[in-house]
Amino acid sequence: MPQTKQQHSLINEHLPEAIKRRLRHTTSSRNRSSATLGGIDGCITTFAIVSGAAGAGLSAPIALVLGFANLLADGFSMAVSQYESIKTENAVIDSVREHEAQHIEQIPQGEREEVRQIFQQKGFSGDTLESIVDTISGNKRLWIDTMLREEHGLQPVANNALLPASITFIAFILLGALPLLPFMFPALQMPQQFMLSSVIAALVFFCIGLLKSPATHRPGLGAGFSTLLTGGSAAALAYATGHILREVFGIL
Repeated sequence: MPQTKQQHSLINEHLPEAIKRRLRHTTSSRNRSSATLGGIDGCITTFAIVSGAAGAGLSAPIALVLGFANLLADGFSMAVSQYESIKTENAVIDSVREHEAQHIEQIPQGEREEVRQIFQQKGFSGDTLESIVDTISGNKRLWIDTMLREEHGLQPVANNALLPASITFIAFILLGALPLLPFMFPALQMPQQFMLSSVIAALVFFCIGLLKSPATHRPGLGAGFSTLLTGGSAAALAYATGHILREVFGIL
């Protein structure tokens, strides 16, 4: 029976070299996630601001000031939060690594028994189980890494905190600034500016969805429309809020 295109793709993905490349590039996955998250949040943040301003009947300069102020403040806050989160995660990894190293030095038999029970729960037994225990406990670094991963659910390698935080900030600023561009042209009226901003934001949301579809294993169009719906819903909520507050408080 001839192979389908999907089967052929799966076979290629599981060739030894392909597997080796995939396991070697876990960091790129984190960076891609940072770029996607930063881009989506940046565009949603600024487009929600201009949507609220349009709904409230505010002028283009006010929408521009509010948009850029929130863009820089929220982008910086998001990047700092991610940086601190990764630094905290790394500190936990270092602390647990030191803790496990002390236990291996002080009570090696107890730590060997932990390894034995961990892999026994995975279905290993007899000589195979003892061989696994001997192999792991024969290499101190492997032993500690195994305990980090299996006992504590931690990745044994600390992550770079600055790079993903920087990627998040840059993506947030670059993509978040796009919905603000039409408001920088005073020759256009506010309705025209908002219409152009809506088109730009919709394209950004859709393109981000397309780009993240390979990572989520979803069809490109489906992922694009899903991201577009998420961003559009946030903007619609902001527009409605601005309009309601305008009617309630009589904002001119």
